[in-house]
Amino acid sequence: MGVPVLLDGPRLRARLVDDGPYAALDVVVSTGSTNTDLVAAAGRGAADRTVLIAEEQLSGRGRMQRQWTSPRGHGLFVSVLLRPELPPVAISWLPLIAGVALAETVERTTGVRATLKWPNDLLLGDGEEWSKGAGILGEAVTGPDGVAIVLGMGINVFQKREDLPRGAGGLPATSLAAEGAEVDREEFAVALLTAFAEVDDRWRAAGGDVVASGLLDRYRRLCGTLGQQVRVELGGDDQLLGVATDIDETGRIVVRTPDGRTTAVSAGDVIHLRRA
Repeated sequence: MGVPVLLDGPRLRARLVDDGPYAALDVVVSTGSTNTDLVAAAGRGAADRTVLIAEEQLSGRGRMQRQWTSPRGHGLFVSVLLRPELPPVAISWLPLIAGVALAETVERTTGVRATLKWPNDLLLGDGEEWSKGAGILGEAVTGPDGVAIVLGMGINVFQKREDLPRGAGGLPATSLAAEGAEVDREEFAVALLTAFAEVDDRWRAAGGDVVASGLLDRYRRLCGTLGQQVRVELGGDDQLLGVATDIDETGRIVVRTPDGRTTAVSAGDVIHLRRA
Protein backbone atom coordinates (compact mmCIF):
# COMPACT_ATOMS: atom_id res chain seq x y z
CA MET A 1 0.00 0.00 0.00
CA GLY A 2 1.28 3.48 -0.87
CA VAL A 3 1.40 6.56 1.28
CA PRO A 4 -2.04 7.00 2.92
CA VAL A 5 -4.18 9.93 1.80
CA LEU A 6 -4.52 12.31 4.74
CA LEU A 7 -7.94 13.54 5.80
CA ASP A 8 -9.23 16.89 4.54
CA GLY A 9 -10.28 18.92 7.61
CA PRO A 10 -12.26 21.64 5.78
CA ARG A 11 -14.20 19.04 3.80
CA LEU A 12 -15.03 17.08 6.93
CA ARG A 13 -16.16 20.29 8.65
CA ALA A 14 -18.42 21.10 5.72
CA ARG A 15 -20.05 17.67 5.93
CA LEU A 16 -20.23 17.21 9.70
CA VAL A 17 -20.46 20.75 11.09
CA ASP A 18 -21.87 23.06 8.39
CA ASP A 19 -24.30 20.40 7.12
CA GLY A 20 -24.18 18.04 10.08
CA PRO A 21 -24.82 17.52 13.78
CA TYR A 22 -21.49 18.68 15.25
CA ALA A 23 -20.45 22.04 16.72
CA ALA A 24 -16.78 22.04 15.73
CA LEU A 25 -14.26 19.72 14.10
CA ASP A 26 -10.50 19.89 13.65
CA VAL A 27 -8.01 17.50 12.05
CA VAL A 28 -4.39 17.63 13.23
CA VAL A 29 -1.45 15.78 11.73
CA SER A 30 0.04 14.67 15.04
CA THR A 31 -0.68 14.98 18.74
CA GLY A 32 -0.06 13.14 21.97
CA SER A 33 -3.66 12.08 22.48
CA THR A 34 -6.91 13.44 21.08
CA ASN A 35 -8.61 12.64 24.39
CA THR A 36 -6.03 14.62 26.35
CA ASP A 37 -6.43 17.57 23.98
CA LEU A 38 -10.22 17.60 24.31
CA VAL A 39 -10.06 17.23 28.09
CA ALA A 40 -8.07 20.48 28.07
CA ALA A 41 -10.54 22.04 25.62
CA ALA A 42 -13.44 21.06 27.88
CA GLY A 43 -11.80 23.02 30.70
CA ARG A 44 -11.72 26.05 28.42
CA GLY A 45 -15.45 25.75 27.73
CA ALA A 46 -15.45 23.98 24.35
CA ALA A 47 -18.92 23.24 23.04
CA ASP A 48 -20.96 20.07 23.19
CA ARG A 49 -20.11 17.82 20.22
CA THR A 50 -16.66 19.21 19.52
CA VAL A 51 -14.63 16.71 17.46
CA LEU A 52 -10.86 16.26 17.18
CA ILE A 53 -9.26 13.83 14.72
CA ALA A 54 -5.52 13.09 14.61
CA GLU A 55 -3.64 11.43 11.79
CA GLU A 56 -1.13 10.20 14.36
CA GLN A 57 -1.11 9.88 18.15
CA LEU A 58 2.20 9.73 19.97
CA SER A 59 0.68 8.80 23.35
CA GLY A 60 -2.61 7.16 22.46
CA ARG A 61 -4.13 5.09 25.24
CA GLY A 62 -7.00 2.75 25.88
CA ARG A 63 -8.77 1.34 28.91
CA MET A 64 -6.63 0.50 31.95
CA GLN A 65 -3.86 2.80 30.62
CA ARG A 66 -2.97 0.47 27.74
CA GLN A 67 -1.03 2.10 24.93
CA TRP A 68 -2.68 2.31 21.51
CA THR A 69 -0.50 2.15 18.41
CA SER A 70 -1.45 5.05 16.11
CA PRO A 71 0.74 5.28 12.99
CA ARG A 72 0.18 8.31 10.76
CA GLY A 73 -2.60 7.94 8.23
CA HIS A 74 -3.29 4.27 8.98
CA GLY A 75 -6.22 4.52 11.36
CA LEU A 76 -9.03 6.74 12.49
CA PHE A 77 -8.23 8.35 15.83
CA VAL A 78 -11.12 10.55 16.89
CA SER A 79 -12.42 12.07 20.13
CA VAL A 80 -15.74 13.79 20.76
CA LEU A 81 -16.50 16.20 23.62
CA LEU A 82 -20.04 15.73 24.93
CA ARG A 83 -22.09 17.67 27.48
CA PRO A 84 -25.27 15.61 27.99
CA GLU A 85 -27.43 16.92 30.82
CA LEU A 86 -28.29 13.48 32.18
CA PRO A 87 -27.90 11.57 35.48
CA PRO A 88 -24.47 10.02 36.19
CA VAL A 89 -25.91 6.50 35.97
CA ALA A 90 -26.92 7.24 32.39
CA ILE A 91 -23.56 8.82 31.49
CA SER A 92 -21.79 5.52 32.11
CA TRP A 93 -23.52 4.18 29.01
CA LEU A 94 -21.76 6.56 26.60
CA PRO A 95 -18.81 4.28 25.72
CA LEU A 96 -21.21 1.37 25.21
CA ILE A 97 -23.54 3.25 22.88
CA ALA A 98 -20.48 4.46 20.99
CA GLY A 99 -19.66 0.79 20.55
CA VAL A 100 -23.10 0.26 19.02
CA ALA A 101 -22.49 3.05 16.50
CA LEU A 102 -19.02 1.74 15.69
CA ALA A 103 -19.98 -1.92 15.21
CA GLU A 104 -23.05 -1.07 13.14
CA THR A 105 -21.01 1.32 10.97
CA VAL A 106 -18.32 -1.29 10.32
CA GLU A 107 -20.86 -3.92 9.28
CA ARG A 108 -22.90 -1.53 7.17
CA THR A 109 -20.05 0.18 5.33
CA THR A 110 -17.42 -2.56 4.99
CA GLY A 111 -19.24 -5.87 5.21
CA VAL A 112 -16.75 -7.07 7.84
CA ARG A 113 -18.39 -8.97 10.69
CA ALA A 114 -18.13 -7.04 13.95
CA THR A 115 -18.93 -7.82 17.55
CA LEU A 116 -18.41 -6.06 20.88
CA LYS A 117 -16.38 -7.47 23.75
CA TRP A 118 -17.82 -5.97 26.91
CA PRO A 119 -17.67 -3.15 27.58
CA ASN A 120 -16.41 -1.51 24.39
CA ASP A 121 -13.72 -3.33 22.44
CA LEU A 122 -14.57 -3.89 18.78
CA LEU A 123 -13.72 -7.36 17.51
CA LEU A 124 -13.57 -8.24 13.83
CA GLY A 125 -13.56 -11.67 12.23
CA ASP A 126 -15.45 -14.51 10.65
CA GLY A 127 -17.54 -15.58 13.62
CA GLU A 128 -15.10 -18.28 14.69
CA GLU A 129 -11.88 -16.35 15.28
CA TRP A 130 -12.10 -12.76 16.48
CA SER A 131 -9.37 -10.13 16.62
CA LYS A 132 -9.38 -6.65 18.16
CA GLY A 133 -9.82 -3.86 15.63
CA ALA A 134 -10.77 -0.85 17.76
CA GLY A 135 -11.15 0.45 21.28
CA ILE A 136 -13.17 3.16 22.98
CA LEU A 137 -12.22 5.25 26.00
CA GLY A 138 -14.50 7.62 27.89
CA GLU A 139 -13.17 10.20 30.36
CA ALA A 140 -15.18 12.52 32.61
CA VAL A 141 -14.17 16.16 33.01
CA THR A 142 -15.55 18.33 35.81
CA GLY A 143 -15.32 22.07 35.31
CA PRO A 144 -17.17 25.37 35.74
CA ASP A 145 -19.59 24.37 32.98
CA GLY A 146 -20.48 21.10 34.73
CA VAL A 147 -19.50 17.56 33.79
CA ALA A 148 -18.35 16.80 30.26
CA ILE A 149 -17.39 13.49 28.73
CA VAL A 150 -14.57 13.04 26.25
CA LEU A 151 -15.11 9.92 24.20
CA GLY A 152 -12.21 8.59 22.16
CA MET A 153 -12.32 5.93 19.45
CA GLY A 154 -9.25 4.38 17.86
CA ILE A 155 -9.91 2.22 14.82
CA ASN A 156 -7.25 0.28 12.92
CA VAL A 157 -7.93 0.87 9.22
CA PHE A 158 -4.91 0.15 7.01
CA GLN A 159 -2.41 -1.57 9.32
CA LYS A 160 -1.04 -4.97 8.39
CA ARG A 161 -1.92 -7.62 10.93
CA GLU A 162 1.75 -8.46 11.56
CA ASP A 163 2.53 -4.83 12.41
CA LEU A 164 0.00 -4.67 15.25
CA PRO A 165 0.55 -5.63 18.90
CA ARG A 166 -1.66 -8.15 20.63
CA GLY A 167 -4.86 -6.70 22.00
CA ALA A 168 -6.45 -6.81 25.45
CA GLY A 169 -6.72 -10.25 27.02
CA GLY A 170 -4.15 -11.68 24.60
CA LEU A 171 -6.40 -11.14 21.59
CA PRO A 172 -4.61 -10.74 18.26
CA ALA A 173 -5.00 -7.31 16.74
CA THR A 174 -6.36 -6.63 13.28
CA SER A 175 -7.51 -3.83 10.99
CA LEU A 176 -10.32 -3.31 8.54
CA ALA A 177 -7.89 -3.81 5.64
CA ALA A 178 -6.50 -6.99 7.20
CA GLU A 179 -10.07 -8.33 7.26
CA GLY A 180 -10.41 -7.68 3.53
CA ALA A 181 -12.21 -4.32 3.56
CA GLU A 182 -11.43 -1.50 1.15
CA VAL A 183 -11.97 1.68 3.14
CA ASP A 184 -12.14 5.36 2.26
CA ARG A 185 -11.23 6.93 5.60
CA GLU A 186 -13.16 10.15 4.95
CA GLU A 187 -16.34 8.27 4.11
CA PHE A 188 -15.84 5.96 7.07
CA ALA A 189 -15.28 8.93 9.42
CA VAL A 190 -18.45 10.63 8.18
CA ALA A 191 -20.47 7.42 8.48
CA LEU A 192 -19.20 6.71 11.99
CA LEU A 193 -19.71 10.22 13.36
CA THR A 194 -23.16 10.43 11.76
CA ALA A 195 -24.11 7.09 13.31
CA PHE A 196 -22.79 8.18 16.69
CA ALA A 197 -24.83 11.40 16.55
CA GLU A 198 -27.92 9.30 15.78
CA VAL A 199 -27.49 7.05 18.82
CA ASP A 200 -26.56 10.04 20.99
CA ASP A 201 -29.73 11.88 19.86
CA ARG A 202 -31.86 8.82 20.57
CA TRP A 203 -30.24 8.29 23.98
CA ARG A 204 -30.63 11.94 25.04
CA ALA A 205 -34.22 12.14 23.79
CA ALA A 206 -35.04 9.19 26.05
CA GLY A 207 -33.43 10.91 29.05
CA GLY A 208 -30.58 8.39 29.02
CA ASP A 209 -32.97 5.43 29.22
CA VAL A 210 -31.31 2.68 27.16
CA VAL A 211 -34.40 0.48 27.34
CA ALA A 212 -36.83 3.10 26.02
CA SER A 213 -34.34 4.19 23.34
CA GLY A 214 -33.81 0.61 22.16
CA LEU A 215 -30.06 0.92 22.67
CA LEU A 216 -29.84 -1.83 25.27
CA ASP A 217 -31.33 -4.30 22.79
CA ARG A 218 -28.98 -3.06 20.06
CA TYR A 219 -25.98 -3.48 22.38
CA ARG A 220 -27.04 -6.97 23.45
CA ARG A 221 -27.44 -8.01 19.82
CA LEU A 222 -23.90 -6.92 19.04
CA CYS A 223 -22.24 -8.14 22.26
CA GLY A 224 -20.20 -11.25 21.51
CA THR A 225 -19.35 -11.67 25.20
CA LEU A 226 -22.86 -12.93 25.93
CA GLY A 227 -22.97 -16.71 26.02
CA GLN A 228 -19.21 -16.96 26.49
CA GLN A 229 -17.36 -18.70 29.28
CA VAL A 230 -15.37 -15.78 30.66
CA ARG A 231 -12.79 -14.81 33.22
CA VAL A 232 -13.31 -11.30 34.58
CA GLU A 233 -10.14 -9.88 36.09
CA LEU A 234 -11.23 -7.47 38.81
CA GLY A 235 -7.83 -6.15 39.92
CA GLY A 236 -5.05 -7.71 41.93
CA ASP A 237 -5.64 -11.44 42.24
CA ASP A 238 -9.43 -11.12 42.21
CA GLN A 239 -11.25 -12.74 39.33
CA LEU A 240 -14.66 -14.10 38.46
CA LEU A 241 -15.22 -17.22 36.36
CA GLY A 242 -18.52 -18.12 34.76
CA VAL A 243 -20.82 -17.61 31.80
CA ALA A 244 -21.74 -14.09 30.66
CA THR A 245 -25.54 -14.19 30.58
CA ASP A 246 -26.69 -10.58 30.22
CA ILE A 247 -25.94 -6.87 30.13
CA ASP A 248 -28.18 -5.10 32.64
CA GLU A 249 -29.81 -1.67 32.41
CA THR A 250 -26.82 0.04 34.04
CA GLY A 251 -24.37 -1.48 31.55
CA ARG A 252 -22.98 -4.11 33.92
CA ILE A 253 -22.10 -7.58 32.68
CA VAL A 254 -23.96 -10.36 34.49
CA VAL A 255 -21.96 -13.55 35.08
CA ARG A 256 -23.38 -16.87 36.25
CA THR A 257 -20.80 -18.83 38.23
CA PRO A 258 -20.63 -22.65 38.29
CA ASP A 259 -22.62 -22.74 41.55
CA GLY A 260 -25.56 -21.02 39.82
CA ARG A 261 -25.19 -17.61 41.42
CA THR A 262 -25.17 -14.45 39.32
CA THR A 263 -22.92 -11.45 39.82
CA ALA A 264 -23.15 -8.10 38.03
CA VAL A 265 -19.80 -6.45 37.35
CA SER A 266 -19.39 -2.76 36.45
CA ALA A 267 -15.62 -2.73 35.78
CA GLY A 268 -13.10 -5.40 34.92
CA ASP A 269 -11.06 -6.94 32.14
CA VAL A 270 -13.00 -9.69 30.39
CA ILE A 271 -11.23 -12.62 28.76
CA HIS A 272 -13.26 -14.89 26.50
CA LEU A 273 -12.43 -18.51 27.27
CA ARG A 274 -14.85 -20.44 25.04
CA ARG A 275 -18.45 -20.54 23.89
CA ALA A 276 -20.60 -21.88 26.74
